[in-house]
Amino acid sequence: MDVLKIATAGSVDDGKSTLIGRLLYDTKSLTTDKLEAIKNKSEQLGYDYLDFSLATDGLVAEREQGITIDVAHIYFSTQNRSYIIADTPGHIEYTRNMVTGASTSQASIILIDARKGVIEQTYRHFFINNLLRVKDIIVAINKMDLVDFSEEVFNAIKSEFETLIANSDYKEQNITFIPVSALNGDNVATKSEHTQWYNGQTILEHLEQLKSEDIYNIGTPRFPVQYVIRPKTKDFHDFRGYSGKVYGGDLSVGDKVVVLPSQKESTIKEIFFYDENYETASRRSSVTITLADDVNVSRGDMIVKVDDLPTINKQCNAIISWMDTEPLREGSKYIIQHGVNKVLTKVGSIEHRILPDFSGVDTEASSLNLNDIALVNFKFNKPLYYDAFKAHRTNGSFIIIDNKTNNTVGAGFIQ
Repeated sequence: MDVLKIATAGSVDDGKSTLIGRLLYDTKSLTTDKLEAIKNKSEQLGYDYLDFSLATDGLVAEREQGITIDVAHIYFSTQNRSYIIADTPGHIEYTRNMVTGASTSQASIILIDARKGVIEQTYRHFFINNLLRVKDIIVAINKMDLVDFSEEVFNAIKSEFETLIANSDYKEQNITFIPVSALNGDNVATKSEHTQWYNGQTILEHLEQLKSEDIYNIGTPRFPVQYVIRPKTKDFHDFRGYSGKVYGGDLSVGDKVVVLPSQKESTIKEIFFYDENYETASRRSSVTITLADDVNVSRGDMIVKVDDLPTINKQCNAIISWMDTEPLREGSKYIIQHGVNKVLTKVGSIEHRILPDFSGVDTEASSLNLNDIALVNFKFNKPLYYDAFKAHRTNGSFIIIDNKTNNTVGAGFIQ
């Protein structure tokens, strides 16, 4: 079954957790004991309604404060597909959590409180979605019940948000505006009787009709080798297979390929999934392949088609989200984890810090603090084989590791 990853975003108290809880409830994805716990807790808090945010706020601090702090991943399914929702926090100080949640998502739901309209965090969250090339955005104008389901309020917020679209890389057909009341379920999974003026889909209907070609970058296969299989048993004495996951496109038996970094050419001889043979390994499938020639291949190498090579270089420019309390400074040394590969790297220069309200850049920055976003030049101790993030999300991204503490301190998106 197809799996769609969704990120949620919005300021504090815009109703992200409530919306997700409502989706779980309306798709009958809440277990009986979970639903009973929500009912009991809602009664203890004196509510005359079910507080669906209790379905997602997992940390004790989150339940006590009624806010989201960590990134929670929630799973549910319909008859058409499965979903993974990254419920990300709304506070400015948790921007890095928003980046983490959205970095692997194909769609995003940005919530706006109908009473407040577009605010600073709306700019920031839309900017991050634009940065991470999340292809499909739902702008859920929430709490419409508190503005009497006013079409005028909805249109005013929509008009204000459209000025952001003009400054982004999005086209209007990739942005969908939906008036909702997450608390009451209006236009979440079922059409609302209170918005007769709205002729569009509900949130769930929109998610259900998204097609893979609309939300994935498809066409450039990359196969990073995670493990070399040499059984050396009697039946498989000469077997040499290369295991990994196919990203970006399909690989088939007979494809002419190049092994990086050696740049030795060969042809795909066989494709295995467990003990079954396949003619084609589709995008996102984990397989073992064999080659027609005896080529030296090791963990961390990459197999690509001969006419579709990535960039091979010892440096790159990348937009990074800094996630550590210790600042990043020019000349600092780190480890970059790019797929299976780890390379030593040096910060060549901080080109500029990016202001996430679409107002421009700061060219005077010489260091980066927690939650800063910037364009940075990195120099590696050996060549990496990468793509631009906008063309290939997997092969165009990496994480930054502090070589002293072994902590993940940043995420990078290659330009």
